[in-house]
Amino acid sequence: MNRETENRKKGQEGIPKEDRCETVLLYPGMELFYLNSSGDSFSLPHKPLAHGIRIDHCRAGQMNREAENGGAVSLNPGSFSVCAGKACADSALTFPAGQYRGLSILIDLQEMSSRPPDPLKDTDIFYSVQWKRLSRTGTTLFPAGSARAESIFSALYDCPGRFRLAHRRLKVLELLLYLADAGCTCEQQPTALSAEQLATVRDIHDHLLLHMERRTTIEELSRQYLINPTTLKADFKSVYGTSIAAHVKEHRMEQAACLLKSSNMSIAEIAQAVGYDSQSKFTVAFKSFFQSLPRDYRKKT
Repeated sequence: MNRETENRKKGQEGIPKEDRCETVLLYPGMELFYLNSSGDSFSLPHKPLAHGIRIDHCRAGQMNREAENGGAVSLNPGSFSVCAGKACADSALTFPAGQYRGLSILIDLQEMSSRPPDPLKDTDIFYSVQWKRLSRTGTTLFPAGSARAESIFSALYDCPGRFRLAHRRLKVLELLLYLADAGCTCEQQPTALSAEQLATVRDIHDHLLLHMERRTTIEELSRQYLINPTTLKADFKSVYGTSIAAHVKEHRMEQAACLLKSSNMSIAEIAQAVGYDSQSKFTVAFKSFFQSLPRDYRKKT
């Protein structure tokens, strides 16, 4: 069962922004949330679980969450956290970068232990001592990244269509087995950028989106915002989960698609508006991104 909620806001150039949360019921007592936000905050639609665990994974942006016990959780791209009991109560999520992509998994341990999925029937996964310890202490864990964990989370974001639900179920069960095998004991929170660093990165991000018709270099941004080029690239990727070039290209393509749908501008004019002097280069980039030529995309929409 899937359900999706959306909140729309006005963004750059009057283009609506979206907060989208897709909720997937994997089993009774186990839900998977996919969150894609271009706002500053969001609240997941779930009830606190006295006997539950919550797993949060950040794919892009940065997420801060205040826990009921007064603690706080901060995640950067590629990092994830595990909490239990009151520490994973319903709470507002804030996104310092102004956008966020990630997932959350909510598991009711009592319900799952009474009716465990077939692959886990002969295990103690749902009444393991590590969850009891987490619930008692109110601790949030930040397991160290690994190739296996990254593979599991990547698969959860890129599930095939026909067997999507089965695929998601298997990957979440695999994640639980991985956490049990790994011991899940790391308690060091990922290093977050300072408020000043975040403000600089957001200013640079907004500048790039407001001037997509220009090709601004890293060196120019470095001089303008008084930041070392290497630090700029690292901080930008830490907040937005990708390189400056890749991130701006994605926005260029989305803006071009919007103009193709909503304006009478020629393809050459649209190409220039999103930073391409050559219509042919724009066409190649657009087709690579949308698997459709600009003229065909306009006809379809």
